[in-house]
Amino acid sequence: MRKAIEECMSCSALSEETISYCMDMPGTMMDAADMRLMMDCAAVTRTCADLMCRMSPFHAEMCAMCARVCRACAEMCEKMPRDAQLARLARACRACLDSCNAMAGAAA
Repeated sequence: MRKAIEECMSCSALSEETISYCMDMPGTMMDAADMRLMMDCAAVTRTCADLMCRMSPFHAEMCAMCARVCRACAEMCEKMPRDAQLARLARACRACLDSCNAMAGAAA
């Protein structure tokens, strides 16, 4: 569980960093839906880590949701592979996705 918590927190922080990065880019390639997805990813991964930290009985369900959001965010980022910041976020999302899938499966 410790690894999943760390992956979630890392992904949340990188999502927030990437949102700021995209907002500061002149002529950004991100549309409102992409920005909302990154905001969702930041919030869901942070909440998922919180639930795991306090051993909430809902953590497995949250991990499943977190994995879904991370998959969507990674896929969105991977559409722009030349951007190093988005590539880093995609990798963080994939790592979180794997950890959360493991946590959701372990509790099932």
